[in-house]
Amino acid sequence: MQEYDIRDITLAPSGHQKIEWVRNNMPLLRGLEDEFRETRPFDGVKISLSVHLEAKTAYLCKVLTTAGAQMYVTGSNVLSTQDDVAAALVEDGLSVFAYHGATQEEYDEHIFRTLSQKPNIIIDDGGDLVHMLHTSHPELAEEVWGGCEETTTGIIRLKAMEREGVLKFPMCAVNDADCKHLFDNRYGTGQSVWDSILRNTNLIVAGKTVVVCGYGWCGKGVSMRAKALGAKVIVTEVDPVKAIEARMDGHDVMKIEEAARYGDFFITVTGCCQAIPYSVMLNMKEGAIMANAGHFDVEVDMAGLKNNAVDSHEARKNIMAYKLPNGRWVNVIAEGRLCNIAAADGHPAEIMDMSFAVQAFSALYIKDHRGQLENRLIDISKEVDDKVARRKLAAWGVEIDTLTDEQVRYLNSWNV
Repeated sequence: MQEYDIRDITLAPSGHQKIEWVRNNMPLLRGLEDEFRETRPFDGVKISLSVHLEAKTAYLCKVLTTAGAQMYVTGSNVLSTQDDVAAALVEDGLSVFAYHGATQEEYDEHIFRTLSQKPNIIIDDGGDLVHMLHTSHPELAEEVWGGCEETTTGIIRLKAMEREGVLKFPMCAVNDADCKHLFDNRYGTGQSVWDSILRNTNLIVAGKTVVVCGYGWCGKGVSMRAKALGAKVIVTEVDPVKAIEARMDGHDVMKIEEAARYGDFFITVTGCCQAIPYSVMLNMKEGAIMANAGHFDVEVDMAGLKNNAVDSHEARKNIMAYKLPNGRWVNVIAEGRLCNIAAADGHPAEIMDMSFAVQAFSALYIKDHRGQLENRLIDISKEVDDKVARRKLAAWGVEIDTLTDEQVRYLNSWNV
């Protein structure tokens, strides 16, 4: 029997419209939907999913439902759930437990209800499903064959669990697939972060100084787009190799304490806490704007800022202004949460088309190899990456060369 807990079922028409729009712009998932309609590879399989609940995620859920899966769906961030999209999925018969602006207690209850049917496969974004299955409700993991993790922060958690030998089931490292992190993390984050900043601030970027904390694939994308918009970019890093890479890409590199004096915009993409500690904010310019693009709201020290600010007010929708003890005002987008999804629409549909195709193939891998895999983090195979990449090129109408037999022999020989 269908269960759900959403904000308002009457919002469904708007949600259907959003889902149809992304469907028209996600050719890989459309192709899988057509294939799955015939083959139904997930018949009778229970899948619990916790991913930012907006239109693109909703379409993935519909594709998996077409494949026969019983879907139990929640969001992975209390501000990223779009209530009309959740309503549309419920109207289509899926069990959905999520609404925008949920309290932490309500969010935890939604995670629990998503897992309460004892899923066979989990699809996680940030590791909240995995965390509950290993802490407060391990009994719900009894029928789990394995799962997939969407984002860097979740991979960090899973690596720690694997090192400690506590992981109860295999997890596919979807985030680390080439067709995910090379495009989703770089081009998706690069575009969606600036979409959020531009639509929420209505300020120009050209001529400003942007401080990017972290130069992984997300940081590279954010920095690249900032530079293209006419900004000067400063990168802060803890990894010396990435710091060199940032410098050779034409960006200044310095400590956050020094960078704080110059930045007009600050964007955190580290996957770690305290990327911008409160003490550093005291060095910022009047009106500096901070935004986080890491999964959890720990990269900008919101607790320190709120505890020490002498005044605060909503400066604009999705922007809170805080007055520091030194008299300066600083601004934070989306409460320090994931700005590109909590205060915008997330990554472009064409980018998520690739990421979610990797998710679908990874879920199939877990189903087809159930009982055969070790309880560890599993790399996505080159075969899956190639399959997704070739489908993407075909959707663009792009053809590439193929190695001749002579070239294959050459590349596989040492005595030529």
